[in-house]
Amino acid sequence: MSIAQWEKFKSTYFQNRELGFAIDISRMDLDLDKLRSYTPLVKEALDKMEKLEHGAIANPDEGRMVGHYWLRDDTLAPEPLIRNQIKDTLKAIKDFASDVHQGKIIPEKGGKFESLLVIGIGGSALGPQFVTQALGSPADALDIFFFDNTDPDGMQNILSAIPSLAKNLTIVISKSGGTKETRNGQLVAKAAYSASGLDFSKHFVAVTGEESQLDKTAQSENWLKRFPMWDWVGGRTSEFSAVGLLPAALQGYEIETILAGARAMDQMTRAKDLAKNPAALLAVSWHHVGAGVGSKDMVVLPYKDRLELFSRYLQQLVMESLGKKLDLDGNVVHQGIAVYGNKGSTDQHAYVQQLRDGLNNFFVVFLEVLSETSSKSVSADLPKTFNAAQVEVDPGVYSGDYLAGFLQGTRAALYDSDRKSVSITVSQVREYEIGMLIALFERAVGLYASLVNINAYHQPGVEAGKKAAADVLDLQERVMAHLRKSTTMLSVDEIAAQIGAPDKTETIFKIVQHLAANRRIAVETQASVFEDRYSARL
Repeated sequence: MSIAQWEKFKSTYFQNRELGFAIDISRMDLDLDKLRSYTPLVKEALDKMEKLEHGAIANPDEGRMVGHYWLRDDTLAPEPLIRNQIKDTLKAIKDFASDVHQGKIIPEKGGKFESLLVIGIGGSALGPQFVTQALGSPADALDIFFFDNTDPDGMQNILSAIPSLAKNLTIVISKSGGTKETRNGQLVAKAAYSASGLDFSKHFVAVTGEESQLDKTAQSENWLKRFPMWDWVGGRTSEFSAVGLLPAALQGYEIETILAGARAMDQMTRAKDLAKNPAALLAVSWHHVGAGVGSKDMVVLPYKDRLELFSRYLQQLVMESLGKKLDLDGNVVHQGIAVYGNKGSTDQHAYVQQLRDGLNNFFVVFLEVLSETSSKSVSADLPKTFNAAQVEVDPGVYSGDYLAGFLQGTRAALYDSDRKSVSITVSQVREYEIGMLIALFERAVGLYASLVNINAYHQPGVEAGKKAAADVLDLQERVMAHLRKSTTMLSVDEIAAQIGAPDKTETIFKIVQHLAANRRIAVETQASVFEDRYSARL
């Protein structure tokens, strides 16, 4: 590094030693004059975020406040009712987890709960999954499993891995209560308990909106417990609500410490000075490198196995928040930042080759963890003093030295090839740091959305996909009903014509193909696949 580069590094490097956190944007090629030019835009974005935190309608499409920041600091909540709801829910989570751990709340057949099945999708699964992998398993924690899709094969695989349903607690998470993937997982789990001779209601807990269909079901079926979700918390920003805190508490994590980390990052990222605000530095870097239109993808490379799922978590947070067709003025803008990634140094042997020598359509977010080990437990066969970080792999060299070297080497090699990157450093991977990282990106996303004038807190594209899926299922029912009445073999074209959907022939073909593959109708093959004729086996 030249003297000029060193001076540039120092001017674009922010560090908070007390929190063990740093961010380096020197490899984003933002000179000081360009950085200063963002000051008025950032001030405006911070003013909007301050109003959001005080209860302004920040989601105009749905007329909703956006209050996920209140979850880690209830004093910010604009109404006493909301403050009390947050406090009461946090206390209820801790009390419930404590009662489960102490055996005061027990399974139907007695004993203690030993495992946990979380049923949810999107933010209702990604947050708890990320936190679980990042923090590992404390001693005597409940083993955790997830239904995060409507794939029956996947659910069967998870059920086969749960040691004993009789000692398993199940959490069903859906704010609306109508999410089909979650509802399907709930019904499959219910059937599995019943098939095992168990009363599922003695094992089920709901996290949902008040008076939702799931809430009503949990009440009528007398589930163990219900925890609230509120309309001012979106799924992708719900990790600090019961969505994330309940599974975390049941796993034995220190949820107050997670919240404290998020709260500290929130405080740090309210700084009006751009150079001292890590979320603003992130947002400005994204805006600069993508020319304000998201022209560069974000590649997330954590050099820590525990953070492997962070890229998946950020995919939803960033892409669902920023991927918008219209801006707040109704103009067509097609904004967004695509996110993908895996982990270092695994990617030295995967797509780093293309990152350095291929299409230059991305920037990298490197995640560095200074401490080489965060493990709280070792195998029962190993002495408690064993530490993988202390095993020499070369004279005076340890495996963690290689990991650090690969990070710095990859960062340098990419920059030498004009590939931009941001580096974020934390001291360890514990509850506090996880809270900080999640909060950092939540606030960066909110600030970036202000810079490009979009609504970060709705998801019309997701709703459109759900409606399209419902239309396919409605069409499937029409096809099945028609086949039940038919006494002859019918081609796809004939089915489409007879049910009055000639413009849906391709969709009907895929429906019939799916039904035949799963033996729900019989199939007779003609000369060509598009001339196949099908009949239902009733």
